[in-house]
Amino acid sequence: MPRPTPDAPHDARPTLEAVAARAGVSRATASRVVNGGAGVRQPLVDQVRKAVDELGYIPNHAARTLVTRRNGAVAVIIDEPEIRIFSDPFFSQHIRGISRELITYDAQLVLLLVEGSGDFDRVTRYLAGGHVDGVLAFSLHTDDELPAVIRRFRVPTVYGGRPGRPGATSELAVPYVDCDNRGGAREAVRHLVSLGRRHIAHIAGPRDQTSALDRIDGYFDVLPDGDPALVADGDFTAEGGARAMAALLERRPDLDAVFAANDLMASGALRVLREHGRRVPQDVALVGFDDMESVAETTDPPLTTVRQDVVSMGRLMVKLLMDRLDGGAGDAGPVIMPTQLIRRASA
Repeated sequence: MPRPTPDAPHDARPTLEAVAARAGVSRATASRVVNGGAGVRQPLVDQVRKAVDELGYIPNHAARTLVTRRNGAVAVIIDEPEIRIFSDPFFSQHIRGISRELITYDAQLVLLLVEGSGDFDRVTRYLAGGHVDGVLAFSLHTDDELPAVIRRFRVPTVYGGRPGRPGATSELAVPYVDCDNRGGAREAVRHLVSLGRRHIAHIAGPRDQTSALDRIDGYFDVLPDGDPALVADGDFTAEGGARAMAALLERRPDLDAVFAANDLMASGALRVLREHGRRVPQDVALVGFDDMESVAETTDPPLTTVRQDVVSMGRLMVKLLMDRLDGGAGDAGPVIMPTQLIRRASA
């Protein structure tokens, strides 16, 4: 329990004046220390921090903002429907990494969800109000209004995933963190080829997202003469994977392998294959992407998949943003993290 200051009632909240008195410094010096200001000698900093601990003093957020010109908050903006964000483990892993790293900077996470074009007005008003120090944005689509909003208000931003096609004018000169989507897809398809599979299908993600486009490109890097009938579009959900798998079986019943662009679609494909009497991996080998343990390790059989370290990607996004806020290189290039094929029983 914090000890009450001698000059205040037992139920009063400790004041900055009490901290200064306990530490033997001026109120201005105490304010600079507790609110993150500079220019105070280390022995005095130690005295003030000791007084803060002894008294249980809680700094005033508004005062800290005046000194540091920081809100101590970062907006995480996800352009997906709420139902998908809370059902897809990819997003929970990403947010977990971001939250863990923000804690080390004593910063708050403000989650802003964008389900449709009408939500951009709300997000625009919030960013324009200066409520956050920066933005972490991911799961963008090629027709997103969000990048234009960010440019308009010049909010320091780091993206999760490549924001646009390579070389396109929509690709922003801002830092972003992504995995090697194309290389991971190549590794997945090469593995299926190494198993002797000859008719390898691909269940693609939404083509308005760069991760899906890169994984399609990786598929065709290995199979440049692949039959377009062996490619079906999904939507990164289990239901979308099931629909795509059913369509593939109808037009190419001879397929003997499937590379799905994420684990959820692979799980949906697995269900449809079983319903059609196809054994995995004996009749059809199956590979996913992401290595979400809650999906890949619980399917029957467990899923061979391409791992991307989503938690580490979230933490790195925070580090890059904080570096920008501290005056680091604002034009830092992308960070592309490696992927790894995880072999389990499905292929």
